[in-house]
Amino acid sequence: MGPVALYDTTLRDGAQMEGISFSVEDKLKLVQKLDELGMHYIEGGWPGSNPKDAEFFNRAKSLRLSHSQLAAFGSTRRPNTPVASDGNLQALVEAGTPVVCIVGKASRLQVTQVLGTSLEENLSMITDSVRFLKGKGLVVFLDAEHFFDGFKVDSEYSVACLRAAAEAGADALVLCDTNGGSLPDRIVAGVRAALEVLPSVGIHTHNDAELAVANSLVAVEAGATQVQGTINGYGERCGNANLCSIIPDLQLKMGVACFTQEQLARLSEVSRFVSELANLAPNPHLPYVGSSAFTHKGGLHVSAMAKWEDSYQHASPEAVGNRKRVVVSELSGRSNVLYKARELGLEVDESSPAVAQVLDSIKQMENQGFQYDGAEASFELLLRRASRNYESPFQLVDFLVLVKKGHHAARDGANTLSLAHVEVQVGDKVEHAVGEGNGPVNALDQALRDALLRHYPALSRVKLVDYKVRILDETAGTAADVRVLIESSDGGRQWRTVGSSTNIIDASWIALADSLEYWLLRQR
Repeated sequence: MGPVALYDTTLRDGAQMEGISFSVEDKLKLVQKLDELGMHYIEGGWPGSNPKDAEFFNRAKSLRLSHSQLAAFGSTRRPNTPVASDGNLQALVEAGTPVVCIVGKASRLQVTQVLGTSLEENLSMITDSVRFLKGKGLVVFLDAEHFFDGFKVDSEYSVACLRAAAEAGADALVLCDTNGGSLPDRIVAGVRAALEVLPSVGIHTHNDAELAVANSLVAVEAGATQVQGTINGYGERCGNANLCSIIPDLQLKMGVACFTQEQLARLSEVSRFVSELANLAPNPHLPYVGSSAFTHKGGLHVSAMAKWEDSYQHASPEAVGNRKRVVVSELSGRSNVLYKARELGLEVDESSPAVAQVLDSIKQMENQGFQYDGAEASFELLLRRASRNYESPFQLVDFLVLVKKGHHAARDGANTLSLAHVEVQVGDKVEHAVGEGNGPVNALDQALRDALLRHYPALSRVKLVDYKVRILDETAGTAADVRVLIESSDGGRQWRTVGSSTNIIDASWIALADSLEYWLLRQR
């Protein structure tokens, strides 16, 4: 296999995902990030479709890209409209990009049922549009829309659409599995047919059948030399082909060198960057770039990896800028505990009774509703508390929480008063504090902080940034066990702690106290 060009359409096709709306500033930042990654082509949007994309292309003219070429997207001319008076084509030229990609129907049924024109006119639309844009000195790619569905129904007409573009001077024919339902064998057959028309063939797949990545890879094996997709697989309906999987698959599995090793090692960073711009939580379970992609939980796995790193990993996490993680749970063995202890810098002897004690505690507490694979700060405290020399920075003596709601209080919670009284021991001194909050947990948090700040004023930097409650057994109703997960931050780093109880206030206290104890421990 020869070189493969990567074409990113996150800013156009990816932005069609429900819940995503990139600003012009977002798009400019993303272009620069993708250029640093080494992306060959970056599709900026459709300049003839909306004012935002028109502004983007106007401002993008001042960008200085080192590795990428910017592309503008549009469509063939409208039916029975001369190219010279087609506003969409004029907008493509005015966008000022060196590359344009135009979509044209490559399915007989799509032409007659959706476009509402004749098969001959559709061929003329493709020919005229490609020829017009080539006459302006542009590199022109044809996105052959619905190609694979059309090829199944009438292969001759779908190939005729490709031939019309090739004869008009198209630089590449990009075959689109627009509805995302094609199987790999149909992809291979379509690519081979297209290669008889033009040697430069691309692939553009959607993920409606969970095959977008696989279909892109088999297209490359069949001879495709361009792959279109999006970062994190963002896109309409079920998404587009995920470049964060395709790129390392090509480079690490198929020997197709797309990027340098240094560029490939930035892939996880780019994935997270795009998630942040899209205002979406990063998917931890994405292959290669997700935070759980190289996370190991089973005791047998961790034990094996201590002997041979590759025993339960298909690739090096560092190659894509990720890292290996080991978590602990009731499924863990001694190897997990030992690995995590060493990772935390704790000297633990393999034969130490503390290891068995911690492992037994984990299994008992997870049976009670705790979950340590999502709360590593609580797990570290569990490890440290197993040491005979450990001294906690404070001890709970007692707490009392009151919630008062007047007869005429609003149903939305207004005029509801939450008070908490906390009694904690720090050294040989017992501190009392009262806190008032917009809820019982907030009041408890305020009281505890008030008591501890007298001894640890730096604790004011710690903020609670997330609070999640999960009902563990819905059938038990209000008597169910609940799990509380708290995420805290000191402005520089974040950590999570867990608590579980049939009492939501008690569960919250456990997680909250762990959060503050963990930070104080770290300050030592």
